[in-house]
Amino acid sequence: MDSRTLSDLAVPRHGWAQALVTVLGGLLSMGLVAALGLGAAGATDLPDGSFPGVLAATVVTAVGGSVDLSGDASGLAGAEGGLTVMPLSVTLTGALFIGWSFLRPLRHRAVAGAPELAGWAARIAALWLVALLCLAFAARHTFEVSLGEGALDDLGELFGISPEIGFAADVPVTVLVGLLWLAGVLVLALLVSPGAPLPGRLLRFQAAVRPAAHAMLHLLLACVVVGGLVALVVAATRGRPAETFALLLLGLPNVAWLALTIGLGATWDGRVAGPFGLPVPHVLDEVLRTEDVSALNLGTLAEHDGRVWWLPVAVAVLLPAVAFVMAALSPARIRAWQHAVHLAVAFALAVLTICLVGRISARLGLSVLGIGDLDTGLSGQVLLQPRLPGALGLALLWGLVAGFAGALPARRMRRRTG
Repeated sequence: MDSRTLSDLAVPRHGWAQALVTVLGGLLSMGLVAALGLGAAGATDLPDGSFPGVLAATVVTAVGGSVDLSGDASGLAGAEGGLTVMPLSVTLTGALFIGWSFLRPLRHRAVAGAPELAGWAARIAALWLVALLCLAFAARHTFEVSLGEGALDDLGELFGISPEIGFAADVPVTVLVGLLWLAGVLVLALLVSPGAPLPGRLLRFQAAVRPAAHAMLHLLLACVVVGGLVALVVAATRGRPAETFALLLLGLPNVAWLALTIGLGATWDGRVAGPFGLPVPHVLDEVLRTEDVSALNLGTLAEHDGRVWWLPVAVAVLLPAVAFVMAALSPARIRAWQHAVHLAVAFALAVLTICLVGRISARLGLSVLGIGDLDTGLSGQVLLQPRLPGALGLALLWGLVAGFAGALPARRMRRRTG
């Protein structure tokens, strides 16, 4: 090996050009999935050319940003509300691309210094910051709305009221949370990849952390794949393909990971009111469309569709399977009870993440002449919040049992193969 080859190996191949590819590729992949999903949901028919703004707002919310709703009509009419929801199909697409692109220049390396990793991440973060600012300022639009028919329309004509409703991204929140989202993606990419290089001081922790993190990635992706197959079967047998593809392209992980937590026995509180909702299976809409906040769990869902009892069965199959994968990837010195603890902690963290990113809060209220929440066909609310302590406790319990159950056959297989 000559000196030139040694020099080439010593120079990190992850400069600004590679960082630009990472950021642009992540944004384009997220934008493409969001555009297809919004198109399937009918957003291309929105008035006043608002689709580009809605598309930017969708990508903003996919990285954890916040969108505020507001409107007025010369002080006589107003609107207020907010939207907090992550379209996780878009989020997952961007996270997978950015994570893969972040790790690609580091392949074939056993160890990478902390300054090198920090410098590579800082280049991506600097360009990501610029992209977040552009998205946040693009995610805004204002358009006129109708007051409907009858007395409310007569009031509008009498006072010359033409209400306008607009949405705009909260720029500081979007930038701050978007940078934290990127940091989380890069850290998780290092954790879940068995071959990604780490600083020398962290190598001693990889035997306990990486197999469990890798197993959780397999579990979450398996839930998405199974949910996608079920959605395609439903689209082929029951019709409404546009709604199904809107769900696939915008919120498939939202529903799949929600089903995972419900299969554990967890409970969510939610409500859907008004004419608008989210692209979710019909049974969820039936349970949540009530006068007050409703509990969403196995019991309430089974009242509408008994097939939900397959969810615990699916969890009982998938979780020990990924526990087996985790044990197979771990060093032989780790005992079965240690596998159980590792999986329990990793699964609890995964469920915590699902609960944080799966929350939904959306509200829009219209008022004219001080009369609030008018029934104009636009006011409404969507709410979905987890009961976090119960979900985490169940995740720890399931993780301990499944981790032990998956470790035993892995140890027996290791003995047979030597």
